Amino acid sequence: MHTNDDVTIIRCRADNYAYLMHDADSGETVLVDAPEAGPILEVLARRNWTLTHLLLTHHHDDHIEGTNALRDANPGLQVIGAAADAHRLPPLDRQVAPGDVIETAVGDFAVFDAPGHTVGHIAFHLPARAALFSGDSLMVHGCGRLFEGTAQQMFDTIARFMRLPGDTRICSGHDYAAANLAFAATCAPDAAALDARRAELPLLADKGHPTVGVTLAEDIRLNPYMRAHLPEVKAAVDMDGAPDLAVFAEIRRRKDAF
Repeated sequence: MHTNDDVTIIRCRADNYAYLMHDADSGETVLVDAPEAGPILEVLARRNWTLTHLLLTHHHDDHIEGTNALRDANPGLQVIGAAADAHRLPPLDRQVAPGDVIETAVGDFAVFDAPGHTVGHIAFHLPARAALFSGDSLMVHGCGRLFEGTAQQMFDTIARFMRLPGDTRICSGHDYAAANLAFAATCAPDAAALDARRAELPLLADKGHPTVGVTLAEDIRLNPYMRAHLPEVKAAVDMDGAPDLAVFAEIRRRKDAF
């Protein structure tokens, strides 16, 4: 567990993150994703908080497994997820669609369409806390594997995120930063940013700190999926002059085999 300003980042399972936010005046407490209940319940008990809202990004077990136990421990918990994916999510108290806004005391969450990793994936942007909860779509230094969706869908998803303010923090579903950075180093990243992040990651690990929370402005210097339009990136994958989408798809293909 680690508190990064106004978002508490909870380590779950082997490499998942869940995100907890609290409003002291109202007592409302919002969680994004529920990989497992134990670590989340421990933080709630330690702080004497009652969970009021649970926002789910997508249906994979490592993002929803803790839902029922959290509901049992927090009577009145409102579980919120994508209407398009309701058939494979836990029972939802509210079904949302891209463009909806979820109003809470910790701030208003804008619901983003975020397919690619899965077809029903959504993400949540919380401007009040400068955070994007991207699940397994945009990752720090990478993006999620295309299990159900297409390269076009993920390309469009990341393009939507790139229009957000540069100080928006990337709060993704997993700690894949080291592996993603190792691959990103093959795709013509910004050299200064690469050196700085290579030096930082082991320090974070030594302190038990999370690797998420970098801003869009920081990650755009490293993340090859946000850089597929750059000539140096196209050259790095032997695709000089190719369309941006084709380069993006090739980068994803190479990462799968990396």
